[in-house]
Amino acid sequence: MSFFKKRIPLEEGDYYTTPEGYRCFTEQYHLKRGYCCESGCRHCPYGFDKKTGKQL
Repeated sequence: MSFFKKRIPLEEGDYYTTPEGYRCFTEQYHLKRGYCCESGCRHCPYGFDKKTGKQL
């Protein structure tokens, strides 16, 4: 049994680099991943609200 998540190869449009130099994943990437990590991601397509801890 593997405890590691499946690695998703990055493609064009999966992320962009912020002015501070961080990688910011897009909605496209999150949908390919297939689940919400509940980290309050900027482009979360699953509607997770980090303040309430719930999905909309």
